[in-house]
Order: sequence, then structure tokens, then C-alpha cells
Amino acid sequence: MKAAIPTVVVGVVAAVVASFLRGSSGLVGAILGSVIVVIFFAAGQLILEAVMKRNPTVAMTVAMLMYLVKIGILFILLLAFKNTKAFDTKVFAMTILVCTLVWTAAEVWAFGSAKVLYVEPGSGPDITPGR
Repeated sequence: MKAAIPTVVVGVVAAVVASFLRGSSGLVGAILGSVIVVIFFAAGQLILEAVMKRNPTVAMTVAMLMYLVKIGILFILLLAFKNTKAFDTKVFAMTILVCTLVWTAAEVWAFGSAKVLYVEPGSGPDITPGR
């Protein structure tokens, strides 16, 4: 969940900028876009962590399936809100794009800087001295 913090920060910045440039409709669009990204990615990460604990061999399949489902839901949301007057749809779409890129970059950075054991201690052959 290390990616949530920079994504929320970017969402707040997007909301402030959209508020100045597009008024209240831009503010609402930016907030909705930010919330959707944080919910989508946080839920996906929680599901993937649960799958990794139970059955790590299907993790990549589940990750790809979740990605396709998220894209499908996002497409449906964009179609549903295409002609809405409740908020600025361009700000909404742009905020989703920027927050998604920030979340992804933060995840890549977190994974790249993590200290991951490549060999599990004690998993090798039992070598006892004197044999």
C-alpha cells in the first residue's frame, strides 16, 4: 500500500488545480477519479496478497484477470458518465490517467527498492560437517 500515499497526494493536487481551472465541476471530477483509482488498485492489491498467501502459482493469472476486470469497469464508468453534467468528464478521465501512472510508478519503485530473499534460508540440502 506504499503507492496509495503518492496517489492520494497527486489526487489532492489534481483536485486543487481542477478547482481553479474548471470550478466545482472540475473539483468533483478530480475527486471522483482519484477515489476510483485508489479503490480499484487497493482492492486489487488486497485480493492479490490473499491469493499469494493461499496459492501463489495462480497469482499471475489472478493479476491479469483483475486488470481486465478493472479496465472493463472503468470503460463502463466512462461510457456511463460520458454525457453527464454533474462533473467535468475530461478532468475525471485525466485524473484517472495521472493517478494510475503515479500508482504504477510508486509500485515499481517500491518493488525495486524492496529487499527480497531470492533463496529461502534452510531450503538447501542438509550439509553436516564430518560426513
